[in-house]
Amino acid sequence: MSGSIADIVDRYDPNQPLTHASTIPAPWYVDPRIADLERKTVFSLSWQMAGRTGQVRDAGRYLTAEIAGEPIVVVRGDDGILRAFFNVCRHHAAAVMTEAEGHARHLQCPYHGWTYALDGSLVATPQFAGVRDFDPAKNGLAPLAVTTWEEWVFVRLAGGDASLSGVVSPSLTEHTRPLRFSTLRWMERRSYLLDCNWKVFVDNYLDGGYHVAHLHKGLDSVLAPGRYRIEAGDRFCVQSSPLAAATSAAADARTASVRSGDCAYYFWLYPNFMINWYQGVMDTNLVVPRGSDRTEVIFDYFFADVADESRSRNRASIAVSETIQAEDAAICNSVQRGLRSRSYNAGRLSVRREAGEHLFHRLLHADLSARGGVTG
Repeated sequence: MSGSIADIVDRYDPNQPLTHASTIPAPWYVDPRIADLERKTVFSLSWQMAGRTGQVRDAGRYLTAEIAGEPIVVVRGDDGILRAFFNVCRHHAAAVMTEAEGHARHLQCPYHGWTYALDGSLVATPQFAGVRDFDPAKNGLAPLAVTTWEEWVFVRLAGGDASLSGVVSPSLTEHTRPLRFSTLRWMERRSYLLDCNWKVFVDNYLDGGYHVAHLHKGLDSVLAPGRYRIEAGDRFCVQSSPLAAATSAAADARTASVRSGDCAYYFWLYPNFMINWYQGVMDTNLVVPRGSDRTEVIFDYFFADVADESRSRNRASIAVSETIQAEDAAICNSVQRGLRSRSYNAGRLSVRREAGEHLFHRLLHADLSARGGVTG
């Protein structure tokens, strides 16, 4: 790749207003050095969704995840406190907890049996007699900042206070509170691999419905493009649209049967977490970089009723979601191929539609430059 990392980052001007703004330049999507810098900055400095609060509601319940390449474990202590740690044994670095979630009385490494209490303190080191100048109190699991919001657990690698301020602001909760996320029940998780940079998927999500009429015919038939709204906050974006009645002649019957209610809401929390809400239906998208041109998108599906008698309708809703995801995956893969073309560097943004994308790009620039200590 030509140019230093600092030069590539500086090719984007975050001070341009939306009326004059362009997208971030193509090298941001294809240069492995940018992907490495993002791991150290964007994904280390931001709050990352690690799991659902329901997974760690009771003492001893834990979940594991990976954030920016780092293994982490979140566990509810006997004292009721939720804690997060690097899931790395202080002995020889093996993963201490190897299941995605579960219940444990203590955290024991399967390699040599080093054992940690639920508060992360080291309580057992088998066959370690005779070792000098070793302090168990200084060899507990390394802690991480953890907090919760609505139905989700968030972890931050860089530490600091446990406040989600700036991400979850009063203006965001004004939208979410009436939707009562907590009344919906998790049903299942599905994962999708795309041949594109993670930012391509986020750009697509944040284009204010610009692509919906062209790419998602079924979804477009139940939305009201002329009344589609975009609200950009400090570190979040809310998109919303009234929904057509299922009896509307223009509405796609398959989509309308599972996308009902007065309004659809699409929430994005910087940098990579989305919540899609319809009446009685919600899914979340966690966008995980797997390389400069590879992305995993993890969907969690929630419904008002997850009893057996509702499974058929819930499955139909997931099927509609999968159709939309397949359409998005195809276009995102196409975009990634185009970003490697010598003919393309950056594109202009729609003032009507792409305020969320403009916010995303400016936040990225702030993380990669001011916070990242960009050098050659």
